[in-house]
Amino acid sequence: MSLKKSLVIIIAILAIDQISKVYIKTNFVLGESVDVFSWFKILFIENEGAAWGTKLSDLLPISDEVGKLILTIFRLFAIVGIGYWLFDTIKKNSSKTLILAVSLIFAGALGNILDSVFYGMIFNDSYSQVATAFSSEPYGSLFHGKVVDMLYFPMIDSVWPDWVPMVGGNNFRFFEPVFNIADTAISTGVGILIVFNKSAFGESLEEVKTDKSDQE
Repeated sequence: MSLKKSLVIIIAILAIDQISKVYIKTNFVLGESVDVFSWFKILFIENEGAAWGTKLSDLLPISDEVGKLILTIFRLFAIVGIGYWLFDTIKKNSSKTLILAVSLIFAGALGNILDSVFYGMIFNDSYSQVATAFSSEPYGSLFHGKVVDMLYFPMIDSVWPDWVPMVGGNNFRFFEPVFNIADTAISTGVGILIVFNKSAFGESLEEVKTDKSDQE
């Protein structure tokens, strides 16, 4: 896969991700939801932490602000590393499967980093109101934005049978997490690497050519 095709994938995912986030942010109040189907809802939440909403301040004796800053800086370093990985795979003519997977991961990581870096200084808060872009009273500052999530699939919303130990009578919901397009891209990319591992990490085209020339 060429660099041009990789960029097309990245730009398309970023565009869909950011358009959906800006739309939700400027049309929904925090916590507002819309039923698309019984098993699919648009639910607006904001994630201040890492995966599943985990905050560094929950794990370390630091403030939420410091934890958010550290997490954003870590994400910036991570995106640089993923970007180099993508450039290197393309340069080495690696398999299309690997380039596609890394492109998806890069696009998803970049999409969430844009939220973390810029959204705090662009939007005002969404508590009991619909946020506005380029507000004179932004809810945060540079590097202190919150990631916008909205895709929710409560495919099973039931109650555990009373006879089940420990959890009997409690609510049971599957699938619980709320996520966004960027998260979907990352998960898809990682899934491709796991499921198509041999295809992704097989010999690159350059290695194949070298092997053939050696044999001749």
